[in-house]
Amino acid sequence: MIYNFNLGIGWASSGVEYAQSYRCKMLRNIGQKAKFIFTDMFSTENIEHMTRNMGFEDEEIIWLYTFFTDTKIVPTSFTMADLEKTISHLSFQTEKNGKTVKYIFPGSGNFYTAYLVDENKDLVHRVEIVSKGFLIRKDYYTDCRVYSEYYAPLDKKAHLYQRRFYNRDGSVAYEEITDNDVVTYRFPDRMICSKEELVGYMVQRLNLTEKDVVIDDRTTGIGQAIIQNAGPAKVVMIVHADHFSEAQTDEETILWNNYYEYSFAMNKHVTAYVTATDVQNNLMKQQFQKYLNVTPNIVTIPVGSLKELTYPPTEGRKKHALITASRLATEKHIDWQIEAVAEARKVVPDITLDIYGKGGEEEKLRKLIEEKGCQDCIRLMGQQKLDTVYPKYEAYLSGSTSEGFGLTLLEAIGAGLPIIGFDVRYGNPTFVDHEQNGYLIPETDDMEVKQRVKTLTDCIIRLFTEADLKAFEKHSYEKAAMFLTEKVELKWKDFLDQIV
Repeated sequence: MIYNFNLGIGWASSGVEYAQSYRCKMLRNIGQKAKFIFTDMFSTENIEHMTRNMGFEDEEIIWLYTFFTDTKIVPTSFTMADLEKTISHLSFQTEKNGKTVKYIFPGSGNFYTAYLVDENKDLVHRVEIVSKGFLIRKDYYTDCRVYSEYYAPLDKKAHLYQRRFYNRDGSVAYEEITDNDVVTYRFPDRMICSKEELVGYMVQRLNLTEKDVVIDDRTTGIGQAIIQNAGPAKVVMIVHADHFSEAQTDEETILWNNYYEYSFAMNKHVTAYVTATDVQNNLMKQQFQKYLNVTPNIVTIPVGSLKELTYPPTEGRKKHALITASRLATEKHIDWQIEAVAEARKVVPDITLDIYGKGGEEEKLRKLIEEKGCQDCIRLMGQQKLDTVYPKYEAYLSGSTSEGFGLTLLEAIGAGLPIIGFDVRYGNPTFVDHEQNGYLIPETDDMEVKQRVKTLTDCIIRLFTEADLKAFEKHSYEKAAMFLTEKVELKWKDFLDQIV
């Protein structure tokens, strides 16, 4: 069995969760059983809804807090009718407002507030219980009551002091007690004095053998517990981001990214490190040898793959059409791309840029497009499934100055697109060979925004006025072929066969 450890998951998950989702599919396809373990507390959502949204099967998920109970990871099916059975002996009135239903009881300030999964369904995720105006308890449900939180007034606020986690028959499996941010877990046969120790206890309870593999996707708060309790199992650390600070590294010392520092220091207990690109793999090997005088096992397995290469429609690609796809976040520098396209338009009048994605910068970018008078050639396209979209364009544009892998870059070359982006670790140089299927722009921290925009502009103009786009397309397809799903699956199979 392969046990994959992570912290959280959400509706707008990070690249780590998407990488896990890809890995899950890879492992399924090669017939390798796997579990994905999440250790964060989820109180506003049923974790099953979020994991299912990412493509995980319920039986593939372990949640730290229900691991010690006999409840299962299942969709929410507890209904308002089920809730009302528990209070049928009381008189009450109800008020519905969207996704909340209020049950009002006689007396002053006595009511339940039920939070529904969907305002059009009667499925209840949680119920907040208020007595005499004070919140005293919250109950959480899937197909049964999973756990309860207990509150008391403190400094005019509701203070959480206890959680109880239940078995399906309603018996208490264990309790979490909070006192001034000190957390203790009380089991029938033991007391556990921290969440990290709780994670360690769970790892022990997995009864790992030398045939098992533990993959750690995030080490914060759990890495030490995993390594100390994995026993004979093989421990694998996934490196998802830049692993060191270049600005604080010199010939004598290196500052590791604090996400990875512990696992790097414990390298003799780690069976292998996995990077997404050869670029990062080679750099890590050099740094481990230089700064730690060790040569650990580091392998490259992409965090994404292509089911197939995609080709332009019969009518061909739209001429001078650029695409970019990402979260609309500051670090993606979509504004630089907008300014560059606005300038390039003076030379390439029919140029267009379609921006796919959602995020906090959307309104700011919309205003910038209006300021540049480019509403007719630069469009915000929102969140869409892009499988059949990429081949309609002639090139992909990126303004990001940090790209650990870049799934959209992979998808772009999988559609034969050349890419214009900055020469930054690690994704861009993985997918772009300068002047063969795009342009890598030299980048330094002190490079002014005006210069960044100008170089982006120059490269766009050069691509559409000088480059052999057919040759660029051919090279992109050749690079993309190395990332086809069957090849990535084979990498996982070979790696697991090697270490187990």
